[in-house]
Amino acid sequence: MIRHRPPGLFRRTATAAAAGALALAGAIALPATPAQADTTAKGDVIANLWEWNWDSIATECTNILGPAGYGAVQVAPPAESLKQPDYYWWDVYQPYSYNLNSRFGTAAKFASMVSTCHKAGVKVYTDAVINHTAAQTGTGYNGTTITNKYDTPDWDRADYHDSTSCPTSDLTIKDYSNLTQVQNCELLGLPDLKTGSDTVRAGIANFLDSQLALGVDGFRVDAAKHMPEADLAAIESKLTNTTSGSAPYVFQEIYPGSTPQPADYYASGDVLDFTYAGKLKSAFQGNVSDLESLPSSGILPAANSVSFVTNHDTERNGLHMSYKDGDTYKLANLFQLAYKWSTPTVYASWEWTQSDQAPPNSSGFVTNTDCSSGSWYCLDRDTAVVGMVAWHNAVDTAAVSNWQTRSSSVIGFGRSGAGFFAVNNGSSSATYTFATGMADGTYSNVVDGGASKVTVSGGSASLTLPAKGAVAFYNSSYTCTVGCGDPGGGGSTSTVNATFNEYASTTSGTDVYVVGSIAALGGWDTSKAIKLSSSGYPIWSGAVSVPVNTSFEYKYLKKDGSGNVTWESNANRSATTTTSAVSLNNSWNVANASATDVTFNETATTDLGTNVYVVGSIASLGSWNTSDAIPLSSASYPTWSKPVIVPRSTSFEYKYLKKDGSGNVTWESGTNRAYTTGSSSGYTTSDTWK
Repeated sequence: MIRHRPPGLFRRTATAAAAGALALAGAIALPATPAQADTTAKGDVIANLWEWNWDSIATECTNILGPAGYGAVQVAPPAESLKQPDYYWWDVYQPYSYNLNSRFGTAAKFASMVSTCHKAGVKVYTDAVINHTAAQTGTGYNGTTITNKYDTPDWDRADYHDSTSCPTSDLTIKDYSNLTQVQNCELLGLPDLKTGSDTVRAGIANFLDSQLALGVDGFRVDAAKHMPEADLAAIESKLTNTTSGSAPYVFQEIYPGSTPQPADYYASGDVLDFTYAGKLKSAFQGNVSDLESLPSSGILPAANSVSFVTNHDTERNGLHMSYKDGDTYKLANLFQLAYKWSTPTVYASWEWTQSDQAPPNSSGFVTNTDCSSGSWYCLDRDTAVVGMVAWHNAVDTAAVSNWQTRSSSVIGFGRSGAGFFAVNNGSSSATYTFATGMADGTYSNVVDGGASKVTVSGGSASLTLPAKGAVAFYNSSYTCTVGCGDPGGGGSTSTVNATFNEYASTTSGTDVYVVGSIAALGGWDTSKAIKLSSSGYPIWSGAVSVPVNTSFEYKYLKKDGSGNVTWESNANRSATTTTSAVSLNNSWNVANASATDVTFNETATTDLGTNVYVVGSIASLGSWNTSDAIPLSSASYPTWSKPVIVPRSTSFEYKYLKKDGSGNVTWESGTNRAYTTGSSSGYTTSDTWK
């Protein structure tokens, strides 16, 4: 049996069960007595330290997660994976072998991390990539070489689905509404393991058991929807107990789609609730008052789900919020910890400007997390988040009560007298009186680490809520002990990320920069202009920390290899920040006042490594030059999308094309498509590859 809910309180124990020898390649000598989770008075909150290395996770467990009261830490896939030249983050979702020497550290360091986290009272859940192996051949992080993607150290061709079970010509998923294709064909060309085979089930179970023997407490199952629930149940039935003697906790990734549905997997474990995260994004980017109806909004049942605000996929594809949303993103996390529903997770990872970008690394091996460097966003140790973890643990299972909506931006609610929480998502401070349901007395505000106090009289309290701020209290004695004064990620809440995206074609050796009227943008000094990344060429992009609530002007320029500067010819552009992140989408020499946006949507299936582009008759669509075609995002595959800045009231022709990893171009058939913009904004196409 698997455990469907992570235990809220774990019993301290002084003895540990002996761990068996590893059955798979990469076995290491185990400690004589593996440490069990020492988890007295801990809650269920999961810290998702995504793609942190093992040494850094061990340190965070000791210094932050344990003292703060986190119940568990979710870590990246621990197996050896593809190591390709750009070291992209998704390397780790292409397993090369089940050896535990990976880009995050050696198997010995992994075992030490688990033991260290247990000593801090924190359980460890690993990301289990068991649906598939690597689509790309090459060499892995432990030196494993693969020349045939169906021949790995752990599997042979007979262990994968083939044409007898997958009906498509190239074995890849073409129709995501077809259950057979979703579960028997290859996701983006990743070889699909035949999980209906008992041999494969046993091999996967042995891999997971090797982690359980080291003390791992459970698994987040990647791409679970691509495996039949019966296959997952069969694999889980073969698993041993954890070293503490309990069944491993399992929660599953069922990415949104027409089939299969989350409810199909409740028998195999809990399910990550993508709808919950979507509702939080909608509310915190709209009206937080809408959250009163959250339970009836279509989110998954609390007893069967794990909630989150964002994850590594959805922060990059725009489905959910991200750290780039500034204080609004943080408030959504505070609400998640305050509201009584399912097991909550807090996501902490690195900052990025391109969706494929690698984590901070040395030759691909992830370097230690430095939360003060600006490279990492360590939300788990933010003062307000740490305070709300304590609040969450203290109110325990008490029901939501005393809900009050003061405006579309201000709400407050209690937890049946155990605690009270109020949030202001507005741009200015707000003062309201709330019926708290709390006993009269003076309480500490956990959101600022206990620095401010709240007085409850006659069951009510007058609360002044800062702009984009919150107040929460549950007792009179709360004092911050870890994360005190830390804004999370080493950044300052007085700044917010502005992401600049500029369409600009260039010649080899010429780069695009942004410069502007504020110091963060160089103060119009071209020598201090911010260089943008060309990884999404011809879209040049970069994120800059700029002051909140500030108006500024900016412009793009090009510099060649000799340092010669070419300014775009239109008037200065202008923008104003609030306390939320902002994206500024522009096109070379197209003035803001003369511009509009067209979102191109093209439904097209591709092989792994092949992408879809749009190109057209006007400069902002590449003037039919395929090297300047605009790459579309595959976030909603098989629909490829991207907004493009084009002139207003303009007619143009366009067409889609595909480029493979070698740069080979395939045009769609038929005549050119045509479009005419008007004088407004928000134009959209809906096309299908022909």
